[in-house]
Amino acid sequence: MGSGTAQAQSSKSKASSEDLTNPAPMGSETQPVPPLSTTIPGFLQSPYGPPSFGAPYGTTHMLGTWGGVQPWLQKHGIYVAVDVYESLMGNVTGGRHQTETNAGQVGVTVDLDWHQILGGDWSKDLWLHTLMVNGHGRNLSGDIGDNVTQAQQIYGARGNVVAHLVWAYAEKAWFNRKVDLAAGWIPTGTFFNNSPWLCSFANVSMCGNVTPTKYLNGGRDWPSGNMGTVLRLMPNPHLYLMGGLFAVSPHSYNGGISGWSWAQSGLGKLSTEVELGWIPEFGKDKLIGHYKVGAMYDNSRYHDLYDDGSGQAWVLSGRNPRYQSGQTSVWVLMDQMLIRHGDGPMNGLMLAGYYSYASGQTSAMNHHLVGSLLDTGKLWGRPLDTWGIAYQWMNFSRAAILQQEASLDNGLPFQSTNFGVPHGVQSHENVYEFFYSFHIMNGLTLQPDFQYFNRLGGTTRYKDAAVLGMVFNAAL
Repeated sequence: MGSGTAQAQSSKSKASSEDLTNPAPMGSETQPVPPLSTTIPGFLQSPYGPPSFGAPYGTTHMLGTWGGVQPWLQKHGIYVAVDVYESLMGNVTGGRHQTETNAGQVGVTVDLDWHQILGGDWSKDLWLHTLMVNGHGRNLSGDIGDNVTQAQQIYGARGNVVAHLVWAYAEKAWFNRKVDLAAGWIPTGTFFNNSPWLCSFANVSMCGNVTPTKYLNGGRDWPSGNMGTVLRLMPNPHLYLMGGLFAVSPHSYNGGISGWSWAQSGLGKLSTEVELGWIPEFGKDKLIGHYKVGAMYDNSRYHDLYDDGSGQAWVLSGRNPRYQSGQTSVWVLMDQMLIRHGDGPMNGLMLAGYYSYASGQTSAMNHHLVGSLLDTGKLWGRPLDTWGIAYQWMNFSRAAILQQEASLDNGLPFQSTNFGVPHGVQSHENVYEFFYSFHIMNGLTLQPDFQYFNRLGGTTRYKDAAVLGMVFNAAL
């Protein structure tokens, strides 16, 4: 299952974020803040995440007021954003064969402020949030022989439908937004296991909530939703504690291929996620940081990747795999601004990274480590441009490797895991990425991207692949 976004969903509470009438675009120290009628409202900005999609330099509409439609809608409590994202990628060397693909989507959010619509104190900070996408294209990494990670963040899990439902949930805040409750159809990574810098990069293993958690049934993320609820306590703007409870779908597609089938069979098990976050601001320049630690536990039962219950390989013994009770994932994410170049949570030199773990007996990938550096182009007179470099290390579990070795030694086909069917015995994979995002105009960017895949798919079956790409993003 692929799971990516364009400037993906964030850990957020929309109603409890910035001033609705005065959002500050990221990297905007050289431009005045646009008036309300030309902006996507500030509730799409989280105190610890990026917009839900699009608007990579803040919350501006490329098409301005839509001929006066936007200010009228916002006056009546209706907030609409439309985003177009296209990603063209091709491998110039390495891989199974040389090819190129395009993958993209059109996304539409509609958010209703019931206080503006209905009035009354009871409806204050009460919202309905919805997001639908139409995805298209092919997965380059699958074509070149990598089932572990994807060079393009927009691919997979959308189904061949006009409008795939990503989320539809109600949100209510109390006590000056210190307590926030959301309930409905929610991708877990909309709230958990996410940070504002992740979707600056094109590789899907970073965008959204991070790998391997989102490749577990209990932690599936965007564009797969989950029936669930999230409670967030934020006693001050620098500290929060969140907990979530979600139904676990045993099917390949949560909510069916359309995302609208909420009453799927087999939803009897539950996934619990918790996260503690600290958002400090250091010094007179308010150098912002995001520090998070979290965990997920799914009480479902899953097949062991290797053990048949007697310590032998089930691919050889013919016995059923041993059932493992429960599945666990933990994560640690951090980013820290070192030098500020203007207003906004991403406008400056930032050091960032994360580590994520999943139970190796049931997840083929058990460790994922990332380090990155990001900045704007202020030093060469392009303060609204951004660039970044990142390194990823993805490690495969002992159980997965033992299963693959048993299959190889006995001439048997490799078995599918939560990361697909491998092309050989896996050990680890390294991915290097560099991007430069050109700010063309409000709401429009072009982003050249380079990625190098070492040990493609975690194996030595194919030569290392060098991938070049171009990402187009327009928040209409």
